[in-house]
Amino acid sequence: MAELAALEDPKARQVNERHGDDHGVNLGKLRALAKRLKTQQDLAGQLWQTGDTAARLLAILVCRPKAFERDELNVMLREARTPKVHDWLVNNVVKKNPHAEELRLAWSADPDPMVASAGWALTTERVARKPEGLDLAGLLDVIEAEMKDAPDRLQWAMNNCLAQIGIDHAEHRARAIDIGERLAVLKDYPTSPGCTSPYAPTWITETVRRRQDRQDGA
Repeated sequence: MAELAALEDPKARQVNERHGDDHGVNLGKLRALAKRLKTQQDLAGQLWQTGDTAARLLAILVCRPKAFERDELNVMLREARTPKVHDWLVNNVVKKNPHAEELRLAWSADPDPMVASAGWALTTERVARKPEGLDLAGLLDVIEAEMKDAPDRLQWAMNNCLAQIGIDHAEHRARAIDIGERLAVLKDYPTSPGCTSPYAPTWITETVRRRQDRQDGA
């Protein structure tokens, strides 16, 4: 904790707080510290229990993702209220855990939008990596009915899923683009030059085009 406190940078905190993250540790330095510590599950648990955002990010980097029980991850997700901790926990730990599918199903139906957004993030992962058994048309039905009025983080996660379905599944592409156009979610989102817009119709079309270009080049 003393070492983390020494890494505190007021400028980094200012930038992070604009995104809802209450810490001032440069993530490159945090990763370097984690690399030095290597995997330490017990230490990860102690760091998490501090409640400190930087400590929890470090905990995620030094933990053993497959070692957590389902109920532990459920509690941790509900405690992870800052965006970076939430995202890292889902992407770096839950996705690699054997209980990921059970948690996906439970979280997707949760009334807490932060928890539900984690369920949708796991669903997007399945759409991309293991779509067998998923009702893609049913997912599009839910997105069409609920995404427009969903809270920000949940809306973002549902939009990611919409785009992933459109990108990876040609038979649903036209409908995914149509839903995106009608709902117009993130249509005006500011996008840096060279980056793809998160607006689903643009995202789907651009990504599919790039894939086709690579195939044609190969």
